Amino acid sequence: MNNRPSIEGTVASGFERVRDLYNHNMHTLLERNTQLCVYHRGEKVVDLWGSAIGDTSFTPDTLVNVFSSGKSLESIAMASLVNEGRLDYGAKVTDYWPEFGANGKSETTVADVMRHEGGMASFEVSLNPEDLLPKNIKQNKIGALIEQHDQKFRAPDKPREYHGLTRGWIVNEIFRRIDPNGRTIGEYLQEDLAGPLGADVVIGVQEADLDRRSPVVFPGPARILGESLRPKALGRKMERNIFELAGLLGGMRSTLQGGSRKNAPSAFEGPKRLPDFNSPEIAMGETPSANANCTARGLAKVAAMMSMGGKWGNEEFLNEEAWQAVHGEVLDGEMGFASAHFSQGGLAHFGHLSEQSTPTDRRLNEGREGFYGWMGLGGSLFQWHPELQIGFGYVPTSLNAIDFVNERGKSYQAEVLNCVRNLV
Repeated sequence: MNNRPSIEGTVASGFERVRDLYNHNMHTLLERNTQLCVYHRGEKVVDLWGSAIGDTSFTPDTLVNVFSSGKSLESIAMASLVNEGRLDYGAKVTDYWPEFGANGKSETTVADVMRHEGGMASFEVSLNPEDLLPKNIKQNKIGALIEQHDQKFRAPDKPREYHGLTRGWIVNEIFRRIDPNGRTIGEYLQEDLAGPLGADVVIGVQEADLDRRSPVVFPGPARILGESLRPKALGRKMERNIFELAGLLGGMRSTLQGGSRKNAPSAFEGPKRLPDFNSPEIAMGETPSANANCTARGLAKVAAMMSMGGKWGNEEFLNEEAWQAVHGEVLDGEMGFASAHFSQGGLAHFGHLSEQSTPTDRRLNEGREGFYGWMGLGGSLFQWHPELQIGFGYVPTSLNAIDFVNERGKSYQAEVLNCVRNLV
């Protein structure tokens, strides 16, 4: 493979600066394969993809694991139940799943779970990946574990703690108990969202589609350290150097040390703390909060629909009440690494800053003001801007583990915002 980036795709008039930035980043950052897609007012205005490693198999239709960007797909799935009059975010989880209330969880609301305030940021047992196949989920393999689980919080006055993996497992159990056909979130996405909308967003990859994926890769610690120490003027391929990273970690130390389950086991059975998310056994199961496999085109199209009030063409995916509900009741909360504003439907809303905001809070929010949604470990972004009707999807395969707030993708968001505002 050659090392000269190959870049393909198009941008609409007025968005040339996004293409220029994409070209610059593909040549200068520690990239492998990436996709970037943006809609504005229902029209695709950015559609770019490329490989910095000469991977000719990588196309705009290649699936990539987007990790926690899938959390917003969870939120849309739950909003579909509100749309049907089957779910109230303020209701207790036990209203839909009575067995959930065991071991002190009876007062927990659906909104608590969606806002990362469910008291189960990690489990006390490791899961068998096979139990996350839809057929086994429906046999209550995961549900039974959650029913008997207790709750723990960082502190009485700090109920919010990032449920990196567990929120999806809990929400999937709530969803399938309310769905009239007992479907999982992955099945709902395929039948009611991805299929009708024509968007490549998948939770639970089918065996026939496993070869469509491009693996995600974490650069090794030595490479990360070496790049972070290199001055920007000498071609550093990472957004921040080691000293800036130390400052960020210093600001986060107090919250990181306050986790509720300090000695929790690894999420999955096996010798590694972090499982191989490229493996078929993980990809085919449903961990909605961490193993959505998507294209940037697919994410951007779903985001565009959400930016336009839940409608796409003549089809209504969410009525106004459900759309308002999933975005509504936004509350601030410090959740272990930053302060974030989450709606009752589990969507982060960006741009809330004050004089008390930490440097991490500012890096999380500045440049993506007005967007809703979330982001994925190491790089991906799936967000929408209702006021400006922007749908945004960014999917990289080179994961920067120390880019905690996904500044690499945020640079594209900021440029898109500039371009849109210049059109007015």
